Amino acid sequence: MGLVKGVSGSVSIVQASATRAAEAGKQLQVADRIVTAPGATASIVFRDGTMLTLGGGADVHVRDYVFEPKANRYAFSVYMGQGSAIYESGKIGRLAPESVKVETPQATVGVRGTRFLIEAD
Repeated sequence: MGLVKGVSGSVSIVQASATRAAEAGKQLQVADRIVTAPGATASIVFRDGTMLTLGGGADVHVRDYVFEPKANRYAFSVYMGQGSAIYESGKIGRLAPESVKVETPQATVGVRGTRFLIEAD
């Protein structure tokens, strides 16, 4: 689905009930949560080229991800419980923008092939 491209500071990946330290090159799976400590950052690149750069104190849950261009199947859904992140669209955002959903406790964002900052308290 994607991988951790870079990490600065303390960043964890929560998979089911296990928590492990994130480091560059670690593979991510649907349902993973990425948690950054205050002052830490992490950059994530998904198979379609979508980039998510997390700031300190972020808690992001990857709810769904499908990138199957031959079958015309796409999904990108993340929930950001807290913190901040910069989203940069990849191929899913260009080919099927209606398939991209970024949620926070206060809002749901639809993406139309762009770059934006997300903040959740």
